[in-house]
Amino acid sequence: TTLSDCGAGADVVSGGELQRALAAGIPGTRIVFSGVGKTQEELAAGLAAQVHQFNLESKTQLESLSEIAAKQNVKAPVAFRVNPDVDAKTHDKIATGRKADKFGVPIVEARGLYDLARSLPGIEVVGVDLHIGSQLTNLEPFKDAFSRLAELVNALRGDGHDIRQIDLGGGLGVRYRDEEPPTASEYAELVDTIFGGFDCQLIFEPGRALVANAGILLSQVIEVKHVSERRFVIIDAAMNDFLRPALYDAWHPIDPVCEAPVDATREIVDIVGPVCESGDVLGIGRPMSFLAPGDFVAIGAAGAYGAVMASSYNTRPLAAEVMVHGGRIAIVRPRLQLDELIGRDRLPQWLGKPTNPLDEHGAT
Repeated sequence: TTLSDCGAGADVVSGGELQRALAAGIPGTRIVFSGVGKTQEELAAGLAAQVHQFNLESKTQLESLSEIAAKQNVKAPVAFRVNPDVDAKTHDKIATGRKADKFGVPIVEARGLYDLARSLPGIEVVGVDLHIGSQLTNLEPFKDAFSRLAELVNALRGDGHDIRQIDLGGGLGVRYRDEEPPTASEYAELVDTIFGGFDCQLIFEPGRALVANAGILLSQVIEVKHVSERRFVIIDAAMNDFLRPALYDAWHPIDPVCEAPVDATREIVDIVGPVCESGDVLGIGRPMSFLAPGDFVAIGAAGAYGAVMASSYNTRPLAAEVMVHGGRIAIVRPRLQLDELIGRDRLPQWLGKPTNPLDEHGAT
């Protein structure tokens, strides 16, 4: 059973994600189109897919969508993503609701934009949107942001707008190490307290909370290297496969696949990849039972922002993805072969035939 089969929708921020969601069987009527930068082509694609709601982030997006929709003689369902100027108390790179962040429109300017939207052809105002950040482990930022949003909704309804859809975004954190994020029930209680009497559809985007702990990155030890007092376990996974530790200093559990004996020798090691950067680190200062080349380790909680952020840096093909359900397994994304990766590149004819630079020096 897929998430779509269970009635879930999708929040997309690009034309590519829109196409992927549709290909996965999610109808456009269960898709909200977010994103701080939407091209004309993406807006048109959203209209063609009949998305449930466009979460607009600027006057420019509004005017562009109005022009496209009016030419097609259709109405685009619109909400504005408002920026409430709330610090989500999360990692700086995934906080999105402060006034200095690039996202949304300042909440104090929202009523003017809604009035403008009402006057434009091809636009139907249906809701509001908010998303203050990712991996929140405290309810207070949610409470602050939701309270400000509730005040705005009341003001907009007082202005005559039919606000019937409220997108509260995502952000509910998960436990990677010793965090104690709110439970879904605690979060739901807060939402009900603030929005329970609003008689509207509520939209949630709990992506990380749904899938973070559904993914594991399996890697094999290449070498164990001792340098001064440091012990490096070099594995065949790297920052190109799993960027979060390098990008966010994110901590993920790393465990040997085969459990070591109780009396096994343990040492403090750094788990690193083979990519040519010092930042290619998956885990620092981890107590590990003795690992040897050929052993396997599992990097946990890799289901969110893992494979989707992978790259082919250092000409490293993307890893395969395998789905496991009970005793059944299936390859859901085959490993990209080197020939496929290199075969994407093209040399223009006007450069002439490639030559081996070593030939110029008489090398053979």
